[in-house]
Amino acid sequence: MTKRLSRRDFVRTTTSAVTVAAVASKSAVAAAPTVLTPNTVSPVVISDLSGIRYRNGGPVSCVELAFQEIVDGSDVLDALVAGVNIPESDPEEQGIGYGGLPNAEGVVQLDACCMHGPRKWAGGVAALEGVRTPSLVAKAVMEYTDHHLLVGAGAQDFARNMGFTIDDDLNTERSRELWLEWKRRVDPLHYLDPKKRSQVGYEAGLQMLRDGLIEENHLWGTINCNGINPQGEICGVTTTSGLAWKIPGRTGDSPILGAGLYVDGDVGAAGSTGRGEANLFNLSSYLIVESLRRGLHPKDAGMEALKRIRSNTVEERLLNGRGLPNFNVRFFVLNAAGEFAGVTMYASGETAYAVCTANGAEEMPLEPLLNGSPTD
Repeated sequence: MTKRLSRRDFVRTTTSAVTVAAVASKSAVAAAPTVLTPNTVSPVVISDLSGIRYRNGGPVSCVELAFQEIVDGSDVLDALVAGVNIPESDPEEQGIGYGGLPNAEGVVQLDACCMHGPRKWAGGVAALEGVRTPSLVAKAVMEYTDHHLLVGAGAQDFARNMGFTIDDDLNTERSRELWLEWKRRVDPLHYLDPKKRSQVGYEAGLQMLRDGLIEENHLWGTINCNGINPQGEICGVTTTSGLAWKIPGRTGDSPILGAGLYVDGDVGAAGSTGRGEANLFNLSSYLIVESLRRGLHPKDAGMEALKRIRSNTVEERLLNGRGLPNFNVRFFVLNAAGEFAGVTMYASGETAYAVCTANGAEEMPLEPLLNGSPTD
């Protein structure tokens, strides 16, 4: 015999069932795996103009190759180093690698540094002779040693032990010809006091620049290249033959963490070309990344560093007729959101930088801090 339910019992039973079902359904949803759509970043590679104008006789530039390798899934630093190997190996690029302008004794000495944001790794070499691609040696220091920086003969011995080819001379016919021209201009009487010799050497380099024998970026050297992949992983590399006609052993900012390059994988990357001593004194790249950490846009962060350099440049020999720095410095800045900027002390000489995105490689104008030129 079926028991009949009163209306009150029916309503109470039905309501309870609905409540249980709703709770069960809610619990099921809560217990289900959480599917998150990952936040992606539009990949980008930025560099100075060497990254787009030198191809070593091949079909692609540094920024193009690095960008393609990043979107194909390569490690970001591997991609960037593969990119800078192109201008490092190009004898027409006289500011880095093979054919870079030599030191005062006619010897090509190379510096490089790389930083891997996600791994918190870094490596560098300074005053390295005989290896065309110092960026690869810097990367080997990062991967195979407990150190951040190897220099001089020790760096060369390490490179040899790692299997790198050691050339007797990295000069090309053109770089040696230019060194001989500089030598002729700087030391016609053979004996100058140190102060006069230093000034004459610098003036001779500037005169060769004005005469069109060398380009400004070749006088100072250097390529910086920074990149980010869709997962937001950031890396950077800087490589150079350093200041043309430098004192043998002189090391600029390029291989020094925080000076010519700095990367924080959670924040961004910054690198530089131009007067290395200014970046060494101000730890400019580190300053920029810390400004990014405070929320500044890449352009504003770069400007902060330029202002710091300007305020700290007080020696008369480093000032022009307006009392401003008589040299140029440029920064290439990238943050974790994929935003980027290129800034410069003056919009003179090299006034653009290289960028490669999904739209291809292009030159973009550098934002200047000061009007005019360093020699005004």
